[in-house]
Amino acid sequence: MSSQAQKIRASEKARTSGLLRVVVLLSILPALADVPHVVAATSAPAWDADLDNAEIDIWNDPTFKKQFIAYYGINSDVEPYITQEEIAILEKVRPLMAQDLPKAEVMLRGKLKPDSSAILDFTLGGIQFQQDNMPGALASYLTAVEKFPSFRRAWRNLGLIYVRDQKNDDAIKAFTRMIELGGGDAYSYGLLGFAYAAKQDYQPSEAAFQNALLLQPDNNEWRLGMIRAVFRQQKYEDAITLLEVMIERYPDNADFWMLQAQAFLESNQPLRAAENLEALDRMGKSTVSGLQTLGDIYITEDLMDLASRAFQKSIDVDTTRSVDRPLRAAEVLAARGAVTEARAVAAHIQTKWKGSISNADRAKLLKLEARLSMADGTGDEATAKVLQQILEIDPLDGEALMLLGQHYARNEKPDKAIFYYERAQSLEDFEVIASIRHAQVLMSMERYADAIPLIQRAQDIKPNDDVARYLEQVQRIAATSR
Repeated sequence: MSSQAQKIRASEKARTSGLLRVVVLLSILPALADVPHVVAATSAPAWDADLDNAEIDIWNDPTFKKQFIAYYGINSDVEPYITQEEIAILEKVRPLMAQDLPKAEVMLRGKLKPDSSAILDFTLGGIQFQQDNMPGALASYLTAVEKFPSFRRAWRNLGLIYVRDQKNDDAIKAFTRMIELGGGDAYSYGLLGFAYAAKQDYQPSEAAFQNALLLQPDNNEWRLGMIRAVFRQQKYEDAITLLEVMIERYPDNADFWMLQAQAFLESNQPLRAAENLEALDRMGKSTVSGLQTLGDIYITEDLMDLASRAFQKSIDVDTTRSVDRPLRAAEVLAARGAVTEARAVAAHIQTKWKGSISNADRAKLLKLEARLSMADGTGDEATAKVLQQILEIDPLDGEALMLLGQHYARNEKPDKAIFYYERAQSLEDFEVIASIRHAQVLMSMERYADAIPLIQRAQDIKPNDDVARYLEQVQRIAATSR
């Protein structure tokens, strides 16, 4: 490989190094944060961090620096006239710019006059920029465009400094003026995109990044900026395509896989999102939230065995987190009739959390076990004991009281069922349903007249057409049975 090719490759490597920590990507992963259902998992990414211009890596990009400072020649179409005397001044200053910038600045300042060509002010601004004297550079460039309003290069450099200082409105004006004057390079378009994004104006931000990508298709910063812009506009198919390139370039980067999974969910392609999340699991880079989202997807797609597996894996990743999310997952599986799968998740919770589970969560887990036993008709006596344990923890647990009432009603022990339903009736949140269940037990005992006031009470508290019809039926039965 030639030395020139090596230099080019080194330059490209320097330009792309560190880009994976750039700008906005890491701030959307919480979009896949704990969610009880896939619909909740499809909220747009939380691009909530303010744009930190200090994180834009091009300030250290050798190619960018070269473009910024490498030439001070004249473009006669959009640049001011310069006299032979001023050209001579620049010829004297130029060698010092490569050797001693402070001395070059002092020399040039000594030659400047109020009516000097704007080229000299522009050159002074470049010298100051190289010394990280941004206020001085800004003043010099402003003087240059004041003297010569169509000075395209000066407008460009003003835009660069404004972006760096997070003065986004000024940056947009400067870059727009430069483009009006026929300019436009990748860096200018890219930084214009960042300026619009910082103002949350994502349509022109996307257009600017698109132009930057046309000129520098391998620049990851422009691509990431464009991903952010299309996400904000809910253009998820575009985001998927852009992320495909990033995944091909960086297949081990979990952030890109996760973000694309989010885009698949947003575009109603849950199984493609599941493919991404499964790929992360095979790579050993799964997260708790990612696995829980995977489980939600499988529940929605009625793939209960896969959902159970995903939730169990999410427990294994981090047992220091709250038990609430996997417990809710087990409850959803149970509600969908996936008793075996729900029981597996519940057993995994018991194994992993053991004595560290709170009383409230322990009560939820016991109630789940009771419902599962009632659902498959196993362990009736064990179910009653479990529910009694819950009432020992909290005697006013309405759900446990209701489940015990159901248990004894199903096992033809109406007196015990009524006892627990009456206790549940004393709780505001359970009064309606407990009254109706109590009435149903009385109906099974042919005590129709006694059932009527209970149903009427439930209807008075919370009117419902089905309850009204049920009340009429019971009243007819009671009338004919006298």
